Amino acid sequence: MKQRCVIIGSGLGGLSCGIILARNGYDVTILEQDARIGGCLQCFRRGDAKFETGMHFIGSCNPGEVLWQLLRYLEVLDDLRLSPLDPAGYEVIALRGECFRLAQGREAFIEELASRFPRERDRLCRYFDRVDRIATTSALHALQRGGADLALLAEYQTRSIDSVLEELIADPLLRDVLVGNLPLYAAERGRTPFSTHAFITDFYNRSAFRIVGGSDAIAEALARTLSRYGGRILTNQRVCHLRCDGVCARGVETTDGSYHAADLVISTAHPRRTLEWIDSDRIRPAYRTRINGLRNTTAGFSVYLRFREGCVPYRNHNFYGYTTDTPWGCEDYTQESWPKGYLYMHTCHEANPVWARCGVVISYMSIDELAPWLDTTVGHRGPEYEAFKRRKAERLLSVVERDFPGLRQRIEAYWTSTPLTYRDYTGTEGGSMYGVVHDVQAGAGGRVSHRTRIPNLLLAGQNINSHGILGVLVGTLVTCGDLLGSQMIFKQINEACHE
Repeated sequence: MKQRCVIIGSGLGGLSCGIILARNGYDVTILEQDARIGGCLQCFRRGDAKFETGMHFIGSCNPGEVLWQLLRYLEVLDDLRLSPLDPAGYEVIALRGECFRLAQGREAFIEELASRFPRERDRLCRYFDRVDRIATTSALHALQRGGADLALLAEYQTRSIDSVLEELIADPLLRDVLVGNLPLYAAERGRTPFSTHAFITDFYNRSAFRIVGGSDAIAEALARTLSRYGGRILTNQRVCHLRCDGVCARGVETTDGSYHAADLVISTAHPRRTLEWIDSDRIRPAYRTRINGLRNTTAGFSVYLRFREGCVPYRNHNFYGYTTDTPWGCEDYTQESWPKGYLYMHTCHEANPVWARCGVVISYMSIDELAPWLDTTVGHRGPEYEAFKRRKAERLLSVVERDFPGLRQRIEAYWTSTPLTYRDYTGTEGGSMYGVVHDVQAGAGGRVSHRTRIPNLLLAGQNINSHGILGVLVGTLVTCGDLLGSQMIFKQINEACHE
């Protein structure tokens, strides 16, 4: 008889865990609280305009690269259409009145920045080689068995980005340019590990793509793969209790009175939410206190743009604009200084578009600003909330207009989302952009293991290992590897990539 696995959450972590376990003989049921699957892979429509909620672009998806291998293993690669970002400048950083391009590949990356910072050429070489060495030292990230330099990885998990850059790069402006895309991981000065920076820099520097038609194509393709292996997804199933005995978890209860018996439970919800569903004595008070005290990354405010037809040329790069002299510290703002920075991207509605149909502008926002509406629900927050969003949107668009004169008159319509929107639609804790903070000051106590004191309750998703498509999938490999053996999973990945 197959072991029954109940997975909580149908985001990337839940769907990928479900596929791996279903193809290896488990009877998999995924419970999703929303009417739609996908978590942060979800998209939404406003008329003929379609917008992504969290996954705006992906990296390392050329044949043989790490994400290509993982998506092929999950049997979704052939269902996706990808549009490459500009290899000569997939990221553009606007800082102190200048624009800087981050180019793909070692030589191009170094040459592009060395043309502006010629005295830093040798230091740029050392920086790039350090990033490459750290990124490939993790066997899971590089998908190579053995050879992991755990001592090197541990060192750079405990050293902050800014401290390492001060050691490697002499020019302060170049140091800031190299972290100009820090909204991708909500980095904080003195706190975010250099290893996080290295993994993300390497991931996108190898190749970067937008998903034609939107990120929900990934969720839909994963769901089809899961179905082929006999797994099922039940929507509108909000979990309220994990039933446990003195030894392990026995099943999952939902608010509609349903009960799902389980031999194994995997929760991709935030660890804090997961603990609220458990009343077992096996979860010690000290563990609850530590998990409840974990910091989460800052939240975000988004403006979704629908452009007038044929008015805005499509930009196949991401643009990071700053009103201050540094990308650091944008999460610490006053009403007068907001926004200190923003990320502007176009969506890719068709292969090789000439004109952009839609775009999004994202800036940091603390959920503390939403205090008057914390206990409200979508569609019932009142006129003051709508007025608050309009004021914020107009202010943010005025800042974007400085870098893109005339953009406002090319916008046909716009819509907004706040941290409360993210909280209610994607289930992120407090609307946090990336979940639990990785903080060198917190040490090991700031990390969440995929294991719990309940032996058949495991965790997955963006709060385990790391966020982003690669971080979540590596977390999936860790969780499923605990059950199946990492050697078995590496073998299956290798076989899938050489069929």
